Amino acid sequence: MRILVVDDQKTVRLTLSQALKAEGHEADTADSGRVAQLKLQEEVYDLVLLDLHLDGDADGLEHLVKLLKLSPGLPVVVCTAQASIETAVEAMRRGALDYLEKPFTPDLLRRVLARVEKVNRLRHRVANLSDAVARSGPMIEFASEDPAMRGALEVVGRAAGTRASILILGENGTGKSQLARHIHEQSGLREGPFVTVNCPSLSRELLESELFGHAKGAFTGAIKDYAGKVDAARGGTLFLDEIGELSGELQAKLLRLLQDKIYERVGESRTRAAEVRVLAATNRDLAEAVRTGAFREDLFYRLNVITVTMPPLRERPADLDRLARSFLGYFAEETGRAASDFSPEAWAALRAHTWPGNVRELRNAIERAVIMSRGDVIERSDLPDTLAAPDGPGGEVALGGLVSLEEIEKAHARRVIARTATLEEAATVLGIDSATLYRKRKRWSSQVADGAAAGGGGS
Repeated sequence: MRILVVDDQKTVRLTLSQALKAEGHEADTADSGRVAQLKLQEEVYDLVLLDLHLDGDADGLEHLVKLLKLSPGLPVVVCTAQASIETAVEAMRRGALDYLEKPFTPDLLRRVLARVEKVNRLRHRVANLSDAVARSGPMIEFASEDPAMRGALEVVGRAAGTRASILILGENGTGKSQLARHIHEQSGLREGPFVTVNCPSLSRELLESELFGHAKGAFTGAIKDYAGKVDAARGGTLFLDEIGELSGELQAKLLRLLQDKIYERVGESRTRAAEVRVLAATNRDLAEAVRTGAFREDLFYRLNVITVTMPPLRERPADLDRLARSFLGYFAEETGRAASDFSPEAWAALRAHTWPGNVRELRNAIERAVIMSRGDVIERSDLPDTLAAPDGPGGEVALGGLVSLEEIEKAHARRVIARTATLEEAATVLGIDSATLYRKRKRWSSQVADGAAAGGGGS
């Protein structure tokens, strides 16, 4: 833990700091309540040990209130040589977690620290559960009938309980981020935070700040200190999604983080300890990226100690039915619909599709089908028309097939959309602007609707 000791006696600060460091904690000190408040504005602490009688300052209980106002929920243990039941009760009423009477023994200090660590773990656990609920979606059940997938899960089962870094490979939509969370939940760090950094989402400068934090004034817009995601993940897991997109400079800093467990914030020379386990994922061929010089060889080998490859859905058809039924049950309950099975035509369409967007595409397709359903059976017409993509009746559009260029364009665009997270990302992959893609989708939807109306007959 990172602990702030607030006491006006230098010998107490020094002795207590040494004792805390001997127990494996980081210790910082402040000789007054005012200095403690300034430090809380710049740093993040797991615990404050606060002397209630600071010479020349106001009542220590007032400092307690001010510290908790700056950092709500911060564990504060108050310490005093003038103990009384009334003071202890009042300190707890104002938000203190515990109370220590000076002089206290090392064993008593250890018991208090253990209690604080337990409280912090529970808070992290609640935060992780709240985050999982907020993501609002069915969790993938990590079981499989496919040999390749079962092999990957066996590697996960052996490595999850260690603190080794794990590299997760696989196409977009195969469930890499959910597997990372599953690894965290199976590890000894499960009570700690699970923090995700999406590497392609920010520029190099902003990503470095997001990852490692920054000091106030480090760059334009840095109006205050920011601890960063490495600090936020202390005692837990840091998941770097799409790590293959990191710049060369950030790759070097990540290598240092992995090898030496240290880092610096942007605009700051102070070296900090990184108490995190790192998991990473990418859909890129990192071995090829190393060969072309786009990815550091030393970082690749550092990450490649434990590697798990998520097979695409098209290569594990044995899992398709189980996943489809799982998603069906989840979304039926979520939306209050009666759908509980698929018609034979719907099953045929699901099993014939190549699923370029993998599990993510399947999830979206089932969610759409449940919403569109009218009874207790999902019909073929309830499924997205991307599953039709005809090359003649019931076939798939393919290069060289007897289909128009527009049909090929339509099928390709829909598959790219299924494999990307946003319409803007799909437009970038296709080499067109998002407005053009939006108009094309609207035209294709109108054609489907017109065709359905023409085939529907009179009322």
